[in-house]
Amino acid sequence: MKLYHGSTVIVDAPRIIKTEVGRDFGAGFYTTGIKDQAIRWAKRKALIELRRSHVAKAVISMYEFDEVNYRNLKVIHFPEPSAEWLKMVCACRSDKDYIHGYDIITGKIANDNVGETVSYVIQGVMRPEDALEKLKFERINDQICFSTEKALSYLRYTGFEEVS
Repeated sequence: MKLYHGSTVIVDAPRIIKTEVGRDFGAGFYTTGIKDQAIRWAKRKALIELRRSHVAKAVISMYEFDEVNYRNLKVIHFPEPSAEWLKMVCACRSDKDYIHGYDIITGKIANDNVGETVSYVIQGVMRPEDALEKLKFERINDQICFSTEKALSYLRYTGFEEVS
């Protein structure tokens, strides 16, 4: 399976990234099977970097994922927003040290519109069931989070593209 990672640098040696801000599925290396999504992400990151340093390029790194032989990994897949998905995203976004115990998580990305809804649940402003009802009408892209070094060993770098 071909996967992509959008950034401002070439990532030929993926690594687990832990940030100061909680991410959808916690610390990990995030990819997508949707090339256009990776391009949009790379351009967004380049724009942010350009404001800071006046120099930036948008790059997508490409990988081949060995989806045949990874069966010994602990994987969870969220094909659609669900109560379990929302609980995971809320836990990971509200506690950057949250440990979920999975090697790979695939599922929907909490983009700007979705992220706002998730933040309402975290703040207690919106009930989870109301959030899920609202999310039924959102077009939500996919992401794959490699959460462990073991999982990353199934990812092979194949090249990069600069995008404009």
